[in-house]
Amino acid sequence: MKIIDVKAYAVKQEVSIPFKWRKGLPQGSHLNEMGILRVITDEGIEGVAVAQRGLMTVDYTQRRLKDLLIGKDPLLKERLWHEMWELDRAEEFQIYYMGLPDVALWDITAKKAGMPLYQLLGGSRDRVQAYASTVTYDTTDEYLRVADYCLEKGYRAIKLHAWGDARADAKLCQALRKHVGDDICLMYDGSAGFDLQDSIYLGKALEQADYYWYEEPMREFSIWNYKKLCDELTIPVLAAETSDGCHYNAADFIVHGACDRIRTGTVLKGGITGSLRIAHLADSFGMKAEIHGGDQVNVQLACGIGNNTFFEVLAWGTGPIGFGYPVEEDGFITAPQVPGIGYSFDWEEIERKAYAKV
Repeated sequence: MKIIDVKAYAVKQEVSIPFKWRKGLPQGSHLNEMGILRVITDEGIEGVAVAQRGLMTVDYTQRRLKDLLIGKDPLLKERLWHEMWELDRAEEFQIYYMGLPDVALWDITAKKAGMPLYQLLGGSRDRVQAYASTVTYDTTDEYLRVADYCLEKGYRAIKLHAWGDARADAKLCQALRKHVGDDICLMYDGSAGFDLQDSIYLGKALEQADYYWYEEPMREFSIWNYKKLCDELTIPVLAAETSDGCHYNAADFIVHGACDRIRTGTVLKGGITGSLRIAHLADSFGMKAEIHGGDQVNVQLACGIGNNTFFEVLAWGTGPIGFGYPVEEDGFITAPQVPGIGYSFDWEEIERKAYAKV
């Protein structure tokens, strides 16, 4: 099997409900565009991967990915992953793109095998429990109303993205615990908004409210600060979400005691190949590797590994709330059961809609 062509498209998407993050971060405009990578083989099997930046997808494909992939065997994913890593030394790829071609190659491999990707990866289960991951709202009452709606939809776990004020966020987190009771799993994501002192303060408040994990309270440049945070707290600290370096960086967090759970996922950690490296590394330390949201490919990953707890689904608005992925009545998501990842595009329509392509 050989790759005979590589195409890319930049497509606009309409997000009907605007949303925001903590103070200092931009609005959620990344959902307004999508990049699609399409890898075509001489056997008629195509691999697809999706990115959050349309024009970057087209640019990288035109300048780098076509030359990297055309003429190669798509089943030699390990070799091509390392070749992409070598390109990054000169290119410094935007973090979303280190694993983009790898995802498309795994899609081809699973289609060639006639299996859903999660089965090809080993198959831990065919469905995964979802948690509702909020955006940022203006008042505590809005958060409580959103939580009620999420529980009505079947979710049994909720993660907060709050205001980025340690004192105010601590009160909000404790108010939510009181509101939903002891049986609902709650998490908190700091979106890297705090220094070490405020991170410790907020972490202790989360411990009192029995939160399940404490995610990315600080920027992930300083492993030493994360180690000091972990030493101060009993709540599990989830880290290494946006840090560069894939499994090499994840290993430093783990061996230095700078996290209790590690982030993985195809979007930020080098595709399927990079994500598996992190998941297996974490498993060797008896640690959970929690997947950072996404679409079908990360659902497949979540069902393919054994040491992931939940799947993140973005919830925004206040009613009706928009959710980023269909969740079943019991709060679970079932992996697509078709061969490959499960993407389905009308290529004629994509060709017409694309505002940039190669």
